[in-house]
Amino acid sequence: MILISHHIAGLRTEGHGNRRADVFNPATGDVTAQVVLGEQADLDAAVAAARKAFPGWAETPPLTRARVLFRARDLIEKHADELASIITAEHGKIHSDAKGEVTRGLEVVEFATAAPELLKGEFTEQVSRGVDAFTLRQPLGIVAGITPFNFPVMVPLWMAPMAIATGNCFILKPSERDPSAALLLADIFKAAGLPDGVFQVVQGDKDMVNAILEHPEIQAVSFVGSTPIAKHVYSTGTAHGKRVQALGGAKNHAIVMPDCDLEKTVDALMGAAYGSAGERCMAISVAVAVGPVADPLVKALAERARSLRIGNGTDDNNEMGPLVTAQHLARVRGLVNSGVEQGATLVVDGRDHVVSEHEKGFFIGGSLFDNVTKEMDIYREEIFGPVLCVMRAPDFNAALSLVNDSPYGNGTAIFTRDGDTARAFTHGVKAGMVGVNVPIPVPMAFHSFGGWKDSLFGDHHMHGPEGVRFFTRLKAVTSRWPQGIRSGAEFVMPTHG
Repeated sequence: MILISHHIAGLRTEGHGNRRADVFNPATGDVTAQVVLGEQADLDAAVAAARKAFPGWAETPPLTRARVLFRARDLIEKHADELASIITAEHGKIHSDAKGEVTRGLEVVEFATAAPELLKGEFTEQVSRGVDAFTLRQPLGIVAGITPFNFPVMVPLWMAPMAIATGNCFILKPSERDPSAALLLADIFKAAGLPDGVFQVVQGDKDMVNAILEHPEIQAVSFVGSTPIAKHVYSTGTAHGKRVQALGGAKNHAIVMPDCDLEKTVDALMGAAYGSAGERCMAISVAVAVGPVADPLVKALAERARSLRIGNGTDDNNEMGPLVTAQHLARVRGLVNSGVEQGATLVVDGRDHVVSEHEKGFFIGGSLFDNVTKEMDIYREEIFGPVLCVMRAPDFNAALSLVNDSPYGNGTAIFTRDGDTARAFTHGVKAGMVGVNVPIPVPMAFHSFGGWKDSLFGDHHMHGPEGVRFFTRLKAVTSRWPQGIRSGAEFVMPTHG
C-alpha cells in the first residue's frame, strides 16, 4: 500500500504518529493509498525547520526570491500533466479540468515573480523641513495554509507563492482526501532552489488544523473550505493572535434576464453548475429566471442535463466525473431527496446514475430543480454537487433582492444584453466577485479573489495585491539627519511645515 507522507525540512517523512487515513480513487471506489495523519510533534518539526530557514529567506533580496519562483513556474508547467493526473486520480475531476486548475495556480506563481515591484514601498521627500518619510513591507515569519479537497493544486498555489515571494516560510496542510499533489509541489519548489524549510507539507485531519491554529510561532493562516469550518478557523486563529483569512462556502446565484442570449446562457450555466461535478466554491447552484425566460430556460437546461457525459476523469470525452467520497455522494443524494420532499419540481433526476464498469465509483448524475423557494434545504445549504436550482422572479429588482438576501456573497453573475441592467447589477449586488455574461468570474492573479458576508472571514482577499498585504506587515519610517545647529529638546506634538 502506498503511504503518502509529510515533506519537512526538505525530506519526505512518515513523522511521529501511527494514525492513517484511506485515500480513494473516486471513479472506482478503490483505496489506492493511505496518508499519514500528523501529530503535534510533526508540526513542531516543520515549525523548527521554518524557524531555522526564516532569517536567511527574509534577508534574501526580492529579486533572488523571484528567480526561484521563475524556476518553479517552469517546473510546474513541465509537470502540469503529472499534477493533473494526480488530481484526477484522487479528486475525480476530468483531466482537462484538472489541467485548467494547474494553469490557474500557475498564474499566481507568475504574478509572484514580480516580487521586486510588489514590495516597493512609498516615499515622500520633505514631509517636513529636512524630514523624509517612507514605508516598507516586511514578512510576518512562519505562516500556514489549510486547503480544500476540490482544488488540491490551485488553492495551495494561490497561497504559497505569495507567502514565499514576500519572504515568509510557508507550511501547507492539504486535504487528507487528495494529499499527493502537495508533495509534488514540494519537490518542485525544492528543485527550483527554494531553501529547505521555506515550503513544507504536513498531512493531517482536523487535529492538525487545530494544532496549526493554536501554534504560538505561526503568525498567519490562510484557509479555504466550508463556512462552518471557516468560522472556526477565523475565531480560533484570531483568538491565538494570528492574522487569518478564511474563505468559506457559497450559494452562487445567476440572474437570467428575458433579453439574454438563451443558447449561450444555457452553455454557461451547464459548465458552471455541472463542471467538476459541482464541487467548486464558484459553481452556479441557483439560476434566478426573470419573467418569461423561465420556461424556455428550464426546458433547454433539462435537455442538456439529461445528456451529460459522465464517467472516469481520465477520459476527456466525459464532461463530469464522480464526487470525491462515498460520504459526500450520500449527502448530495440526501439533499436531492429533501428537495422532492419539500415540494420542488425535480425536472432531471440524477440520483441513480450508474457508470458502466465503474459501479463502485462515487458517481451521480446531474439534477435540475424548478420552482425552488427560499425555505427549502436545497436553497439554504451549499450542496457542493451537480444540482442546479431554478427560482423564478417577476422582475429584476425581485431577483436582485433574492441574491442580496442570501447569507453568502462569494460569486454571482447576470446574463443580459442590456448595459443599464448589467450596471445596476454590478453596482447593487452584495457579492465579492461579479460576472456579466461570465458564469464563474474568478479574477486573474493580478486581481484578488474573495467573497462577502459568510463567504469570507477576515479583512483580506486572496492572492494578487491583497495577498501581498496579507503576508506582510507595513512599517512607516520618518527620517531626519542632523544638520546645522541643534535646537534642543521639543516637547510639543510634531507638526509639518
